[in-house]
Amino acid sequence: MAIQSSFKNMVLCLFVICIVCSTLLAVVYAVTAAPIQAAAEANTNAAIAQVVPSFDGVPVSETISVDGTEYQYYTVSDKSGVAGYAIISSASGFGGAVQVMVGFYPDGKIYNTAVLAQAETPGLGAKCTEPAFRDQFRDFDPAVKKLSVTKDGGDVNAITASTITSRAFCDALNGAVRVFNEITGGSVSVDSASGASVSDDAEGNTGNEK
Repeated sequence: MAIQSSFKNMVLCLFVICIVCSTLLAVVYAVTAAPIQAAAEANTNAAIAQVVPSFDGVPVSETISVDGTEYQYYTVSDKSGVAGYAIISSASGFGGAVQVMVGFYPDGKIYNTAVLAQAETPGLGAKCTEPAFRDQFRDFDPAVKKLSVTKDGGDVNAITASTITSRAFCDALNGAVRVFNEITGGSVSVDSASGASVSDDAEGNTGNEK
């Protein structure tokens, strides 16, 4: 009888512990959910302000499916009408997805870019976040220049020894161009020759850009 009683007590104790832990998790989530969401929105708004021309009011968030992929984008306006578009796009880099927000003028020229997430090699592919690489996309016109690295015949200078990341960045921007065309009904050219092939140039090797 003592053994059965002991077993019941153990089960009861475990049940109570589970209830207490679940309650604590629910409380923690309730307390932290709002600040986390607010921080995420602040980061997104800061990125939008960085990649599009000056605008009035609040960016309008929408989603669109292009070639089977769902994209989120924001439309910003001023007194004259649409001031630009901020499109979130990603591509596979050396360490995982490289997620970029790409800002466009209404005519399809790229205003600026911001890296939202990346897991590339520190000191190599991670340099995609630095102005030395990203600034070449300011006022980049895909209708005039080829949005791929020079190694592939394009107009983008790759990060030294990080061709894979550089190609992924270009792929993300080309994806954003496709979305821009879908949103606006435009026909800005897209470079489909780009591709981050690991076999072509592994990051961290001595195969620098020529």
